[in-house]
Amino acid sequence: MPLVPPAASFESLSESKRAALITLLTDDDPAIYQTVRAQLLSYGPGICDWLRPLTLHSDPRLRRRVIELIRYHGSQAAHQRFLEFCQRAGENVDLEAGIGLMARTRYPEINLEGYSALLDEWAAALSKPLAGRTEPSRVLEEVNRHLFDQLGFVGNEQYGLDPDCSHFNKIIDRRTGNPIGLCVVYLLVSRRLRLPVAGIGLPGHFICRHQSATREIYIDCFRRGAFLSKGDCVKYLMQARSESLDTSISPVSNRRILLRMCVNLLNTYRRLEMEEDAARVQAYVQALGRA
Repeated sequence: MPLVPPAASFESLSESKRAALITLLTDDDPAIYQTVRAQLLSYGPGICDWLRPLTLHSDPRLRRRVIELIRYHGSQAAHQRFLEFCQRAGENVDLEAGIGLMARTRYPEINLEGYSALLDEWAAALSKPLAGRTEPSRVLEEVNRHLFDQLGFVGNEQYGLDPDCSHFNKIIDRRTGNPIGLCVVYLLVSRRLRLPVAGIGLPGHFICRHQSATREIYIDCFRRGAFLSKGDCVKYLMQARSESLDTSISPVSNRRILLRMCVNLLNTYRRLEMEEDAARVQAYVQALGRA
């Protein structure tokens, strides 16, 4: 069947031509598949309603390729929404909303309300054991016990080669991620509990800090919540030859956290030579990194 030129509208295609396109979509020849894929994409997101019933088709190859097409269109829309979000972002931007929109650029179908509810549930589970506790280390030990011992969150040593270590939904699903991603989970749970926890952006690493009137404790979420002192952080900075010790252990804004998450993802895509994805994330970095 000759392929319909992209200029033709999808609505104008007869049922027989639509059926032929679906048949060709499962072709073994990669060149034919790519040509049909490009044509179907050229019709725009309007074809998703037509394709969606095929996600339940008995042919696994067809299901997989149809899901990829639907996800592509969803990702394009999510990309635009997140880019606009980054362009508007102030220092106190809604971090949870931002990381959710970022995750949707790769997984447009995810239920963000469900992930928010899960964070609510974890915070609620901590409310009772934390009741009456005021000593910072005892409070944080309880948070660590729940997140790292019970829920099993742990650092992924290969995070630099795994884009999912930067995406909030996958960090929660798999209970693993990069340093800043795990810190964001810790921050969001802590904020629900009204704990004075902030993010600290060290060179090449990211940690959290609990600041009370009597004591400050630094928390390495990548190492299952290991406690660090300010002296430990200064020693790390000296080894990293940081030029500014004070600013390097100061809390960073929500915008800076989101920016750093995007930079990490950009670097991962570049290592994997995923140029199209890298170009997309570069746009977020430029929007968030403005002066």
